[in-house]
Amino acid sequence: MNVVLYAIPFFFALIAVELIAERVKNTSYYRVNDSINSLTAGVLSQMTGLVKKLIPFTLYVVTYESLQIMQLPQTWWVWLFAFVAYDFLYYWNHRLGHTVNVLWAAHVVHHSSEEYNLTTALRQTSGSIVSFVFYLPLAFLGVDPFILITVGSINLVYQFWVHTRHVPELGWMEWVFVTPSNHRVHHAQNQIYLDKNYGGVFIIWDRLFGSYQRELANEEPIYGVRKALQSWNPVWANLQVYSQLFKDAWRTKSWFDKLRIWFMRTGWRPADVTELYPLAVSDLSTFKKFDVPMSLIAKIYAIIQHFVCVSIGLVVLLNSNSLLVLEFIALIGMVLFASVSLGYFMENKPYAWAIELMKNISIIGALFVLTWHPALEAFIAVACMFSIVLLYADQRANKTLNQDAMQTPKQSSVQ
Repeated sequence: MNVVLYAIPFFFALIAVELIAERVKNTSYYRVNDSINSLTAGVLSQMTGLVKKLIPFTLYVVTYESLQIMQLPQTWWVWLFAFVAYDFLYYWNHRLGHTVNVLWAAHVVHHSSEEYNLTTALRQTSGSIVSFVFYLPLAFLGVDPFILITVGSINLVYQFWVHTRHVPELGWMEWVFVTPSNHRVHHAQNQIYLDKNYGGVFIIWDRLFGSYQRELANEEPIYGVRKALQSWNPVWANLQVYSQLFKDAWRTKSWFDKLRIWFMRTGWRPADVTELYPLAVSDLSTFKKFDVPMSLIAKIYAIIQHFVCVSIGLVVLLNSNSLLVLEFIALIGMVLFASVSLGYFMENKPYAWAIELMKNISIIGALFVLTWHPALEAFIAVACMFSIVLLYADQRANKTLNQDAMQTPKQSSVQ
């Protein structure tokens, strides 16, 4: 049973609670562009998950049915064993995901946010296709696939609440469980915090295998990655490190390096490529978060468009078994297009308004072709039409600001 889908309403409820805490405590842990980027990455992860989980799960089932060395009953102790064992295997999956180039390329999207709040928890990868290998030992031991899916989704749901800065250290819990405090360490790029605290539910694995680090009062975490994403495009967030690895593998003259670069420690590059194509290293002493100013109209527009994207995503998730292949492909393509286009808009690209206009018109047109739920269709249609009005208003406001900026120097020179 996939608990994650049932937990989604609670995720958004807790995000609302954290936003209230943000207002009450007068903190600034949320930005519209960053949060939308995280949430959209989560939507894309769920979309691609429908495709990429099919083969790995099938392989698990085949291993379970053909190669299991014992047959375990579905009793409470088997469920408990599976839950703890899954987290142990998750620890090693996660640890290698930070220390092997090709695995980091898939996982990096989760760490690319320079904020740390509950939306960060939903910033999940769309590219991981080998993580299932780490859980095959459970198939050999006879853990039923149903149990695997259930404990795996519970493990993921647990990890949601630890992505907050509003909860301090929790006493004895810090010794046993992953908490907001020790997981903040995991998301930090400070040197002392790098490659620490990999546990999903239990922090005891980190204590046992030497990867634990406590959050220090005199060392505030700086969130993000050393090679900053510098973009609100969720698709590029998934491709960024893969792109660099492909470039380095292509550029190096050594055939051995072309192969081993994928499996070397994170950040390793061939010597000849490093010399000819050096990469800038972040200076944390002068660290500044990536940001593009947005007007109030632009923020409202982006929020509405995100909910349009989520609505289309829900159509796919809730009807994946009944959709025709062409409908399935068209809807996923629409989500991808909408996500990238909104990212361009939040980056204030000069051509973004035209792409967004085309996107809204295309979605309205799709409503006449694809059959969805009437209420959902009505919401999407109204949201897109209102978005077009907001898009026009934002364009007019930007044009006025640009004209004022051009006139100001002329007035000064006359004086």
